[in-house]
Amino acid sequence: MLMLRLRIYLLFCSLVLTTCASSDLENSNLRRLTILYTNDEHGWMEGMEPGQSAAHLYEMWQQEEGYYEDGPFLILSGGDNWTGPAISTWTEGESMVEVMNAMNYDASAVGNHEFDFGLEVIKARSVEADFPYLSANTRWRSSGESPTDIGILPFTVTTVNELRVGIIGLTTLDTTAATNPINVQDLDFIDYEMALRETLPLVQAQDTDINLVIAHVCVESLERLIRNTRDLDIALFGAGHCNELLARRVHGSVLLSGGFHFTAYAKASFTVDTERNVISQRMFTIHDNEYATDNETIAGIVHSWSAETEEILSEKLAYSDRVFERRGEDLEQAIVNSWLLADPSADIAITNAGGIRIDLPEGIIDVGTVMALMPFDNTIIATELDGATVRTVVETGTRPVVGGLIRRGNRWILSARGEELDDSKTYRVLVNSFMYAGGDGYNIIPETDPDGFDTGINYRQPFQDWLSAQNTSEQNPLRLN
Repeated sequence: MLMLRLRIYLLFCSLVLTTCASSDLENSNLRRLTILYTNDEHGWMEGMEPGQSAAHLYEMWQQEEGYYEDGPFLILSGGDNWTGPAISTWTEGESMVEVMNAMNYDASAVGNHEFDFGLEVIKARSVEADFPYLSANTRWRSSGESPTDIGILPFTVTTVNELRVGIIGLTTLDTTAATNPINVQDLDFIDYEMALRETLPLVQAQDTDINLVIAHVCVESLERLIRNTRDLDIALFGAGHCNELLARRVHGSVLLSGGFHFTAYAKASFTVDTERNVISQRMFTIHDNEYATDNETIAGIVHSWSAETEEILSEKLAYSDRVFERRGEDLEQAIVNSWLLADPSADIAITNAGGIRIDLPEGIIDVGTVMALMPFDNTIIATELDGATVRTVVETGTRPVVGGLIRRGNRWILSARGEELDDSKTYRVLVNSFMYAGGDGYNIIPETDPDGFDTGINYRQPFQDWLSAQNTSEQNPLRLN
């Protein structure tokens, strides 16, 4: 009898606790909101490795996080949605927007690479997207106004689980040097804090219950911003640009960064007491994308884009029995030397290491591989530079990759002639159009030669042609040195 009474008592307690917990969540004043956050996707819809595709990630969200459309969820991105594999670059981000639409993204920050194909392209992508592109600190240089006419909004307000959620976007101040400067010459990128303090009152005027910031800004810079805006009512800051993966609390706000290339995501959950106007609970975690199955709908969209581009991008160029690392000297030298082979009148070729995006993989190398390796819409510019300027560029520039010059101690030797670089002589120097526009801080190049000749040749084309000319096979694999 005692045991029976004990069981009844425990059952009663269990029912009471369950009812209390349920009533907490079902309380008319309490609302749950969960944010699933990625950034720097860079078009990797097919995944860097098996099991890391967009389709696997969405399936993981549905099965492990309980995500469903119109549920208490927001799916957000910290920007740089495209420019990466050929399937994204060839379509100038159109394929990526369709995938993100199908994954039910609710908003994306504007990253520097959203500008890679020019303002008309970001305008077109924003029309195609079922979600807004946000940046409160991007302004027209002529008027100081937000460029809403090309689809970039400072903020959005949406309703989730009866919560009014304000979302503000920010874009890295490095954008003018981290995309082709010509593409953003009509835009200014103002101070983060200034933009935030200007924009938040406009958001709050729409009776928001919780306010979020999604930013294509590195964690270190966001931490400073959080410290400087502790007086503002911002529950979450999402980062991007530096490929970090983390979730932590900083001065009362949750800080998330979701890794890169769909390999992971960050998550934050909030319980909001709408009567007391407070957040009563915060939880935050990070997760790797390693789900066993994929979502059929997303996988089907990716497959259709892959099939559409296959005929062009699957043209075989070469075969390699090893991986050549993107920061390896062999690959870098092969690229710039291919420029010199394409233009025998040039003395020197210089590209920026940031324009080389992936390792050259083992196996078949096709057009799509080279497009993923060098995904930007850059052309080769022929310039006339004096030796002193060349010396400044190669010794103080941002990660220059140099062909036609060999360093011996403090001296630079022209490899074709065996002569020492002469500061007073003029040399024909090939650079890419990103550098010629002042990207990565290479302003000295157009300042020295404002009349550089645009060859119209994409910066990857000579390397692509060189690979094809090597006549490689499994029996005769590629050699770069």
